[in-house]
Amino acid sequence: MSDPVIICVAITGSVPRKSDNPAVPITVEEQLESTQAAFEAGASIAHCHVRLDDGTPTSDPERFARLKEGIEAHCPGMIVQLSTGGRSGAGQERGGMIPLRPDMCSLSVGSNNFPTRVYENPPDLVDWLAAEMAAYDVVPEIECFDLSHLYQAAKMHADGRLPRLPYCQFVMGVKNAMPADRVAFDAMLTSKRHLFGDAPWCAAGIGPAQLELNDWAIAAGGHARTGLEDNIRLDRDTLAPSNAALVARTVEVAARHGRPVATPAEARAILGLRAA
Repeated sequence: MSDPVIICVAITGSVPRKSDNPAVPITVEEQLESTQAAFEAGASIAHCHVRLDDGTPTSDPERFARLKEGIEAHCPGMIVQLSTGGRSGAGQERGGMIPLRPDMCSLSVGSNNFPTRVYENPPDLVDWLAAEMAAYDVVPEIECFDLSHLYQAAKMHADGRLPRLPYCQFVMGVKNAMPADRVAFDAMLTSKRHLFGDAPWCAAGIGPAQLELNDWAIAAGGHARTGLEDNIRLDRDTLAPSNAALVARTVEVAARHGRPVATPAEARAILGLRAA
């Protein structure tokens, strides 16, 4: 297999704090430094959240704008993917950054359990977020925390709410949601192929499942996500020193499976994104 593998780096998320790992970047400036190092290590997508300076998650469009502008300046061609996740705001506040016209935004099309709460994605909000992304020419990445989310994405594509063939990411290993289980992974992949054929896809593993999911996805022809948002460790006893270190580890997995790492230009072509 020689198809390039796209590496997405999830820089900070909404949950990890410096008390968990001092390498977690919080401020926009820290995130930019961390993203540039991850870009140089081989990441071609930056999955972005923003925080207040005390680490509190936020959907503040001004902070997203500064982060997007900095990535575009310091990481030429890198795909900017902004999060519309539910830990950072409520209702339409979650989509306040879409008018910035990033290359991509994350989109969860259904609800599921998280470790201590319900991750609510009610149909009216999902439809509004999808419509905003279509209006501003932003490509959604469908974050599939459950098999039903693949089928909902297919339904939304069929009725025009998702104009493009969906780019789906399997998210596995979240407590109380889909486990990092090989049978579940194979079921997701079989369903993805049934619904969307050869369309590109990605997988993300949470915590200790990160490396395992990198391996499964890359071996099966998919793309991979890594980064401190999902996992703060290299192993049980070692904190990851940086996002770049986690990206470098994913590059090694790709090499083991005989797949080159996609450049930003190659990643844009694979995903059908506009030129940088």
